[in-house]
Amino acid sequence: MLRCCAFLAAVILVGFASFEAHADRRVALVIGNSEYRDIPALKNPDKDADDVSNTFRMAGFEVFLAKDLTKLQFEKQFRNYLAAADGAELAVVYYSGHGFQIGGENFLIPVDASLKDAADIEVQAVKLDDVLEQMRSKSKIQVIILDACRNNPFPRKDYWLRDQLITAGNTGLAQVKSSLNTLIAFATEPGAVAYDGTGDLSPFSSAFSRRALAPNQEIRTVMAAVRRDVVEATSGKQVPWENSSLIDDVVLMRRATRPSLPPVLEKIVPSGIGPVALDLPQPVDVDGGAVTVSIERPPALGRLTLDGKPVEIGAPIQGKDLPRLKMEIPKGVGAQEEVDMLAYATHDEWGGEAQGIMVFRVKSGEGAQGEQVVASLEAEQKQQVVARGLHITGAAEAIDKRDVAIPVGVGPVPLKLEFPTKDPAVSVKLASYPATGTLFLPDRTLSPDSSLMADEVEHLSYEPQIGVAAPVEVGFEIRSDNTPSKPATMKLSPNVDACDREAGEPLDLQGVVPGLLPNEISSNAVDVCQAAVKAYPDVARFRYQLGRALLAVGKVDQAKREIQEAADKGHVRAVFELGYLNATGTGMPVNRKQANTFYAAASDKGDPYGMTSWGRALFNGYGVERDTGKGLDLLLKAAAMGHTYAMNDLAAIFTEGRNGVPADPARAVAFLKAGVERQDMYSMNLLGRNYLSGRGIDKDPKAALTLFQKAIDLGQPYAPGSLGRMYRDGVGVQQNLDEAQRLFELATTRGDQSGAYDRAALEMQKGDQADQAVAVRFLAFTVALDARNELPDAKATLAKFGTKAKTAALKKLRGELKSKIAASGSLEDQLVKVARAVWEQANPRRDLF
Repeated sequence: MLRCCAFLAAVILVGFASFEAHADRRVALVIGNSEYRDIPALKNPDKDADDVSNTFRMAGFEVFLAKDLTKLQFEKQFRNYLAAADGAELAVVYYSGHGFQIGGENFLIPVDASLKDAADIEVQAVKLDDVLEQMRSKSKIQVIILDACRNNPFPRKDYWLRDQLITAGNTGLAQVKSSLNTLIAFATEPGAVAYDGTGDLSPFSSAFSRRALAPNQEIRTVMAAVRRDVVEATSGKQVPWENSSLIDDVVLMRRATRPSLPPVLEKIVPSGIGPVALDLPQPVDVDGGAVTVSIERPPALGRLTLDGKPVEIGAPIQGKDLPRLKMEIPKGVGAQEEVDMLAYATHDEWGGEAQGIMVFRVKSGEGAQGEQVVASLEAEQKQQVVARGLHITGAAEAIDKRDVAIPVGVGPVPLKLEFPTKDPAVSVKLASYPATGTLFLPDRTLSPDSSLMADEVEHLSYEPQIGVAAPVEVGFEIRSDNTPSKPATMKLSPNVDACDREAGEPLDLQGVVPGLLPNEISSNAVDVCQAAVKAYPDVARFRYQLGRALLAVGKVDQAKREIQEAADKGHVRAVFELGYLNATGTGMPVNRKQANTFYAAASDKGDPYGMTSWGRALFNGYGVERDTGKGLDLLLKAAAMGHTYAMNDLAAIFTEGRNGVPADPARAVAFLKAGVERQDMYSMNLLGRNYLSGRGIDKDPKAALTLFQKAIDLGQPYAPGSLGRMYRDGVGVQQNLDEAQRLFELATTRGDQSGAYDRAALEMQKGDQADQAVAVRFLAFTVALDARNELPDAKATLAKFGTKAKTAALKKLRGELKSKIAASGSLEDQLVKVARAVWEQANPRRDLF
């Protein structure tokens, strides 16, 4: 227990450390649902989403933009967003579309929702509390902004929530109790309706985009201004509302960076020849705003002019005009070289300020020596102009048309751009920002308006957006004073590491791919994941996936070490996996309590697998005191994240009615259909059985046959037996005992004890034509595979066969083994033991599915 507590403490510490490591990371998911299929479409959400996503992009957020999401698309996009938000300082979700409340619970409505049946709300809609809980498990601060408070558009009014039928509210959303360091903003007050408005944007979204761009404004100040604007725009009919438990200030549009300037410049200025150009570089505001300049200390030996007019102390000069500043020094000054200084200050729109200094060496411009100085300066200036032009052209050529491969999910990747100059007068403006992903410098996140100084370009890095495979382009404008600018465009091509492709796991909220089931992992996965771990030793995901690959090839001890290290580094699915190893006794004794400890830890971090296993344990009292309500709630949350195992568990609960939860076969069918929609082969087999029995749905043997066949093709272990019984009994198909026999044997090879039992029964039904050794063989497989003793009659039936049949079957089974097993115990015990060994020899993986 002490070791377990120490491990959990380590996980928690890693979680806090991740916040520190990504202290400036800010991620926003912006959703606009307009084109509803079964209910009235909305005019503005898609435009609202465009406008708001641009706002967050300008503020330096990594932005996930999604429109017209179905429920499945929402699950996928939300998982990608959560993977990106892992360890973030601030996670934001902005939703515009239909939404309503049921029993105080708020739901966001995907575009494919029909909500015709009582169970549909659980499989077709998105519960706001689930969204918030997942965000809370990933980030330090959470903000949810909802422009979704519209009339309930569905005719049905009562829906299942947990174990009760609840009547839906007619208008608006319910008030939400926010957790610590969370803000939830609504387009209007609880129970009231928000409006689309008469323009292209809703009144709320329009006001938010406008006000959120105010620099250095705390979000509660922003929302107060939004409220004033919306009240005015709707003549008081709509009053935005928010619940806040923020303890940290949240500033959306940060503007604290100072204009970029070289600290000290030097210049030789001849006297007595009239105004001399100082060639001061134009100050660059890295956030893209305008810059003004004021003279703090003028030179003592001469005067400053701009376009022939004197410049006074403190008088504002536009930053773009600074390169035209000149200095005039009277005749006679500098006969002996003198030193003078100019000090100036630059100011941006956001209150940032930087100081610049130019030191003059004043020399006489009179006489032959003075002419040489002037000629030398003119030549130097011409050379500098030529050099800058060459540098700009060279920089554009070095960048233009490059295609850089960028691995996904390893953090910001350096672009390693070779910029040919560090001249402070050369800068780079982002002409076009990547459509997805984020550009970084070591000290800041770049936005579409950002600029870089020449010496910063080599430090530029890019992080692609998780879930995006298409290449993106980034455009630059390379510029300098008095020199034509040059454009350059480069391509950034995201690519998924081979370890992710070969061993990524489904629903891993720190993963980057849809994932593979254990039986789909290839033997090549070990090599590619070892390479990934070597290349990215700090990415815990690769170490966990190496553990999965090692399990798939039977290297359990090595796998355990890699999974433990991944868990220690903060990979949540690895924590679940440690629970699974304890629960199944893989490489260790079975320890249900220890397994539950890991399941609970993974569940608390929002992992759908952890929620399913911990919810199942609580609901049924497996190794823990039963808590039906909490267990059911966790299973529903896991199902809402798209976990089909949870859907199948819920279907079993609602089919039979368990632990006080009432039976409702139609509700069970809703979850099975949701599983089938997600291509789950177990859901296919179970729903096929419902179509045969007519439980919760009209009988349809043809639909059952189609589902069974598809599940068989996917490798499902029990579907061959299900289809075999249809052929055995002639239900929905013409009776075909040979086909039934083939399918029962296929089921046996996949580990289905019922299929093995049915194959034995089929043999025994042949009467005098029966091969008793074959019947014994399949009865032995039945007992060997029946870990839960679901078929107690099989053992008794096996015992009734004579010694001759048993001996023949045992001899054949032993002949199939590659290694010998010592003969001990009764003939029946030896049969079962050898049958199990034969099956494990053909199926070496700990968990086929």
